[in-house]
This record gives sequence, C-alpha cells and structure tokens, in this order.
Amino acid sequence: MTAVAARARHRSARRPVTPLTELTGTLAGAGRRTAVVAASSGLMVSMIAVPATAAPSSNDTALGSVDTTNLTASARAVLDTAPQVTAPAEAAWTFEAPAVTAVVPEPEPEPEPVVTTTSRSAARADAAATTETASVEVASAAVPQSVAGNAVLEVAARYVGTPYVSGGTTPDGFDCSGFVSYVYAQLGIDLPRTSSAIKGAGTVVSAADAQPGDLIWSPGHIAIYAGGNQQIDAPRPGKTVQFRAIWQSNPVFIRIG
Repeated sequence: MTAVAARARHRSARRPVTPLTELTGTLAGAGRRTAVVAASSGLMVSMIAVPATAAPSSNDTALGSVDTTNLTASARAVLDTAPQVTAPAEAAWTFEAPAVTAVVPEPEPEPEPVVTTTSRSAARADAAATTETASVEVASAAVPQSVAGNAVLEVAARYVGTPYVSGGTTPDGFDCSGFVSYVYAQLGIDLPRTSSAIKGAGTVVSAADAQPGDLIWSPGHIAIYAGGNQQIDAPRPGKTVQFRAIWQSNPVFIRIG
C-alpha cells in the first residue's frame, strides 16, 4: 500500500487590514465628493476623494443666476431723484471784457542846455538851416490874448519862430532855459542858466494861482506860462520858439520876484 503524504496548504500573504482601509474600500465609488471621517487611535481624519478620471458635470461648472434687479435698484433710485440739468437750444455764452484805458506816455523831457564855445557864425548857420520850417510855424502859431498888456509875454512873443539851438542864449538861437533867461533879462531880471536853477530862484505857486508870465517847470525843461492851457517855449532841436498847449502831466508853476 502506497502511502501519500498530504501537503499542507499555506494561505498567501495579504495586506494588513485596518478599520480605515475597510471604510475607504467600501466608499470608493460612492461619488466624486465624499467626506470620510474615521476614528483611528483617537485621531479624526477628514478627506475628500475626487477621482482624477471623472468628468465634470454641468451642475458643478455652472454658476448660479444673479438677480441684477436688486443690485441696480439703489442706483436707479438715486438717478430718479437726482435733479435734471437742461440747457435751452438758444443758450449762448457771454464774456464781459474788462475796460482797457490807453495811457499816452508823456513826451520826453526837453534836454538841458549844454554850454559850449560855439561861435556866433555857427549859430547863424544852424538858424539858416531851419528858416523855412520856422516861417511855417510862425504863420500857424496862435498868439493868446493874454499877451496884450503882459510885459513878459509881449517880450517873449517877439521871438516866435526863433530856432532851437542847444546852448543858445540869443535871438540867433535859443534852448529852453536860454530863452526864458533872455526874456526876463530884457525886463532887468537876471535868472540862472539852467532850468533846475531857475526853479530854485522863484516861488512855487499852485496851478489855480498861476498867472500869465509865470514859469512852468518840468524835469529838464522850462517854459513861460501864457494863461489858460498855453505856454511859450523853445521846445527841442528841430523846432522853434512857439505858443503851444501845456503837454506836461504834472507841471510846477514858478513865480519870479
């Protein structure tokens, strides 16, 4: 009789099984988002299982609808209560331009005399060069009525048309102070040579108290007051002794004697 030895069967080794692996295997296919909470050795574990191969459903990707009516209600209420600004079709813009006043500058002061040793013949040559111009100005010069009976103006009027000569002190040619000094010298009154010195030799009077025959001084120039708004003087190079309107904006009136 043949004896057969029976071989013992051994069970193949298996992975260790824990409560956590049992729960995980049971719930693996329950859904894409499953919360698994297990207690192992007193530790709470939270896990979300999402299969990588699962395709997203339309319910997960679609955003919920938003009610814009409620969101814009407050803005519409503000617009409805805000005041409305309207402009008529015929509206026009206007601009008030400020008034502009033109200021005419005062003429430049007449030059002070320059005392030189110019010979009488040279002065006569200068006078001859302006003879034609002088004759025209004499013809057009208006002699004020105040000249009659006024000794100073009667003497001054004799030299209307005399040419201006810088440094001139004779009827061959006058500058401004040379003319005034010469006129007063004919009346026996000696005056200084320059306009500034003549101012200091007299007494300042107001324009309201000024009389024909007084002097009118301004920086660099002096003339004889002829009454009203007139004066007689030797103006500047190229001009002649003449009666003309007072051009000084703030003249100083001087009385001699």
